[in-house]
Amino acid sequence: MDGFGSAATSSPQPQGILTLLSSDGHGWPNLRARFCQAPPGRTKVSGSSWHRVSLHFGPTVNADCRCDGRHHRRRQLHGDADFIPAGLDGEWEDDAACTILRLYLDPAVVREAAEAISADSSQVASTPRFQLRDRRIEHIGWALKAELELSPVSDRLFIESLARALAVRLVRDGGGRPGADGMHKPTLTARQLRRLQEFIEANLTEALTLRDLAAVLGMSVSHVSSLFRQTTGTSLHQYVIRRRVESAQRLLRQGQMAVSEVALAAGFADQSHLSRSMRRVLGVSPRSIMRLAL
Repeated sequence: MDGFGSAATSSPQPQGILTLLSSDGHGWPNLRARFCQAPPGRTKVSGSSWHRVSLHFGPTVNADCRCDGRHHRRRQLHGDADFIPAGLDGEWEDDAACTILRLYLDPAVVREAAEAISADSSQVASTPRFQLRDRRIEHIGWALKAELELSPVSDRLFIESLARALAVRLVRDGGGRPGADGMHKPTLTARQLRRLQEFIEANLTEALTLRDLAAVLGMSVSHVSSLFRQTTGTSLHQYVIRRRVESAQRLLRQGQMAVSEVALAAGFADQSHLSRSMRRVLGVSPRSIMRLAL
């Protein structure tokens, strides 16, 4: 089911593979994505410098997979995932045409995720896994597919957050410590949380990244992401988006700017980005808020 090019960045596809959507040119950090169609038959794939996760999309196919001396036959269902560590070749044979979402993940992100939860990343980085059934990995994949479909301009903070969430799931599934989830989880101090929130407020219109936010507290990206979620119950990306939506809501109610101008003033990439985010957070469109304010 693999059927993709061998590099983490834009590279020629094996013969017969059709790329439908690609993150090439989107400027995504630490992650690349391709949504492709593969014909029936056998496909050999050379190792990539990044880890690879492949999610099966659509009708069931019978698949025969070989990688690193392992052989796995299965009925491949919608949402089934294969994980192939960086550097490993693979061979896939399907009895029908299939569609796959391929995600390339920077190994450095996996190492940072392992350090944050005191896990051993070496097992994750060396062991291929076939037909994973993990709802969180599946949801991450479809969220990234939606980003490919919506616009060539993506929220870098959102993509970073999804990349690190994917890394954590891979670590917990393949190398996390048993029982670690039940341990006491540390949180940010009140002072640390206030410093982070003040920095976000002062830079809402900037293209914030997780590294920017981690630098405020002198922490690693994985640690600040984990501590913020454990302190507030929400991710850094969700918090930033909510604050931008609330800022845009105030500007829209003033009725002095066009929606496109409000989007940029509130820190969104464009009007479409604002509309999607506002519908997710408030359940209404920007124009609905403007009409209510009249």
